[in-house]
Amino acid sequence: MWTRATGINPVRPEPVDGGLTRANRPSTSLRTNGILVAILALTACREQAPEPKFPKAQRDVAPIVSDAFSTEDARDRLGEAEQVMKLAGVRPGMSVADVGAGEGYYTVRLAPVVGPTGRVLAEDIMADARDSLSDRVQRDKLDNVAVKLGAPDNPMLPRGSFDRIFLVHMYHEVQSPYAFLWHLREGLKPGGQIVVVDADRPTGRHGIPPDLLKCELGALGMAPVRFAKLEDGEAYFIAFSVARPRPAPAQIKACGG
Repeated sequence: MWTRATGINPVRPEPVDGGLTRANRPSTSLRTNGILVAILALTACREQAPEPKFPKAQRDVAPIVSDAFSTEDARDRLGEAEQVMKLAGVRPGMSVADVGAGEGYYTVRLAPVVGPTGRVLAEDIMADARDSLSDRVQRDKLDNVAVKLGAPDNPMLPRGSFDRIFLVHMYHEVQSPYAFLWHLREGLKPGGQIVVVDADRPTGRHGIPPDLLKCELGALGMAPVRFAKLEDGEAYFIAFSVARPRPAPAQIKACGG
């Protein structure tokens, strides 16, 4: 769904071997065994490659206490989703990702806005939340929505696929924010934006101060392009776009809490 199929070159006939006869030409089985040995050696090299090391968060990380931030009725009374989607400039035909989707509050509200020509990918790291949301998507017949399981430090988004990536009331729970963001930003299309909605309070109290958020995304080459306070008075909206190339993991400088 998220990647374009590539063409497959037709099989070309094997050229005539100069100077080799059928009798002294290497057998097909020997050639095949040689190829398999080369593939296994390459795989072993890849498996031995060290994992990139990222700096640790120099702040508290909030525990995950639930896959729901608040009741949907309460959020709807505040008009939260409509306000956020308007600020984010979501429109028909866009491809968007709802990372840390939980019960799918934003997923099911994004789907009709992007419409049948748009796409929504809902991601969560908890299998139970993923399965519950999959059931909801099928029950509501949201044909433009896909649901997937990600990893705590990598949402595993298809590269270069999204106009908007939403992180709503979840970023303060990310255990390895620099690794998470390093992978996350690769999911953006050119000109795409990461949209963060969070509360202006310490991370240990399930929020993150805006200046700290800007610092952490800035460490990954992202710059804020829009900021707004939401109507509940404590939550805020920030959209980020790519401002600089993605740094190597060893070059990332952690922000203080």
